[in-house]
Amino acid sequence: MKRITIQVSDEIADRLASLASACTRQNKRRDGATTHGPLDVTALMTMLAEDAAMVITRPGSWEGSNMAQVFSSHGYEV
Repeated sequence: MKRITIQVSDEIADRLASLASACTRQNKRRDGATTHGPLDVTALMTMLAEDAAMVITRPGSWEGSNMAQVFSSHGYEV
């Protein structure tokens, strides 16, 4: 397994923590019926990395195609 370390501003870190908390609340409301369960920032970033990798491994999947759209919106054609 590889470890990837990134640096983000305090503001981005706080927003990611807020997003992870919101996703965890939604997971509870849905009685755990989410794909990755409760999220902290590490689990959130892991989920996003998995979905980004699906641009290559499963481009026709909803995860891969939606992530490809994100990259395309940033000007990257993959």
